[in-house]
Amino acid sequence: MRFTKMEGLGNDYIYLNCLEEEPENLPELARRLSRRRFGVGADGIICVKPGRGGDFAMEMYNADGSRGTMCGNGIRCVGKYVYDKGLTRKTCLTIDTGAGPRSLELHIMGGEVDRVTVDMGAVRVSPPVALEAAGEAFTVIPADVGNPHGVIFCKDPESVELERLGPVLERHPALGERRNIEFAACPDREHIFIRVWERGSGITLACGTGACAVFGAALRENRCGPKVKAALPGGVLALERRGEVVFMTGPARTVFEGELLWPAKNTA
Repeated sequence: MRFTKMEGLGNDYIYLNCLEEEPENLPELARRLSRRRFGVGADGIICVKPGRGGDFAMEMYNADGSRGTMCGNGIRCVGKYVYDKGLTRKTCLTIDTGAGPRSLELHIMGGEVDRVTVDMGAVRVSPPVALEAAGEAFTVIPADVGNPHGVIFCKDPESVELERLGPVLERHPALGERRNIEFAACPDREHIFIRVWERGSGITLACGTGACAVFGAALRENRCGPKVKAALPGGVLALERRGEVVFMTGPARTVFEGELLWPAKNTA
């Protein structure tokens, strides 16, 4: 089975065409292929499947083999995958995810998808939680974008020891369930700077749902306006709130194609 390596702001996944068949044991496949030095290297794998009501469906697994529900950077690349490979000519698509259907608008340049706008739905923000972790005190704002996040506003996200704090905060009992953790700063009302610890993947260069979670939390605390540029280590996302819904626009890029030697089962 062939695979496609794709990335959105450095948040990279291995894409598999599972419209007719899929490999066996996807969690183990994700663990093996995601290893940076002994596999293809990625933040996980994403399977492109027939839609359950939408045009297509995405099924994602994190680098540790755990199942993910939604990925903002990943879903943009799904839109590029199906259009660039001629699986659709539509530029407005609905993709079924573990968090429900999401609408995409594909922006075409030179006959290929360059950027994608995603209807990320409403960001559900909960009251702040005060907790202690690794000997420090934090105020964490829980936010849900189809998957759970914990947002921490600070003066300088770059100075945070994310590799040390991320694993502890991800599983902190005060937050209820495993969460993606974002450290963020709002220097003005049009810009947000973010660093992300993703559950199941660790430190990543970008997280689309994480950026939307921070945006929702910043709006709740009146730290920003309805349109912002969210800067992550891998690049910049444009975020906009329209009513209760957040729209995210960002790039999608194909890195390379390869062939996967792995048992496949027929699902037709």
